[in-house]
Amino acid sequence: MSDSVSPFDGLNSAERVPDAEVDDRLQQVLAGDQTVFAALYAEHRPRLLRMVSFRLDPRLRGRIDADDVVQDAFVDASRRLEAFRAAQPMSLFVWLRLILGQTLVDLHRHHLGVQKRDAHRDQSIQARLAHDTSMTMSFHLLGNMTSPSQIAMRAELSAMVSRALEEMNPIDREVLALRHFEELSNKEVSEVLGLDRRAASIRYVRALARLKEVLQGVPGFFDDASRG
Repeated sequence: MSDSVSPFDGLNSAERVPDAEVDDRLQQVLAGDQTVFAALYAEHRPRLLRMVSFRLDPRLRGRIDADDVVQDAFVDASRRLEAFRAAQPMSLFVWLRLILGQTLVDLHRHHLGVQKRDAHRDQSIQARLAHDTSMTMSFHLLGNMTSPSQIAMRAELSAMVSRALEEMNPIDREVLALRHFEELSNKEVSEVLGLDRRAASIRYVRALARLKEVLQGVPGFFDDASRG
């Protein structure tokens, strides 16, 4: 998978068809079956890799292997199945994403020198991941701009887009990040953010419209995107 995310690929795609509400394999996982857990983790692995591709700090790209991050999260999750049982009725994927989020937070702290007692230490894992969403979205969006003039202007454009994204409602911005960049379903977004499903859907449409307004102000963005 490419590290960059095409700006509007799949935005009008149909909602992902959910898995069965409860299947035998999930019951086996809840009973502590590590073999079944490993099989289910492997099925979710591509989506977890996409999360790492989106959330990993740009400064660590080339230094950190996304596969290693996901593998570390698997080892941690396999040791904490009791926590998954306690978290019911949280879906398995949302729980795995939470474990992976903690892995990323720890990784950023270790490699980027963030102090353990930073200003965000008491926030939830999701809130800490969301702290850099504007910068991360800008990085991925502008990564599709390939003309020489745009590459030369990328730092300036990135700052401009990040500022505009920061002006968005924080929840709307995170709904957009989860739906478009991580490709979560509306049901999963509502679970991650604690929103009503209808409210999450409305926020996504609103945030998408705002993003398009922001990108209209980036010289040549849509021309470059159409050539990609």
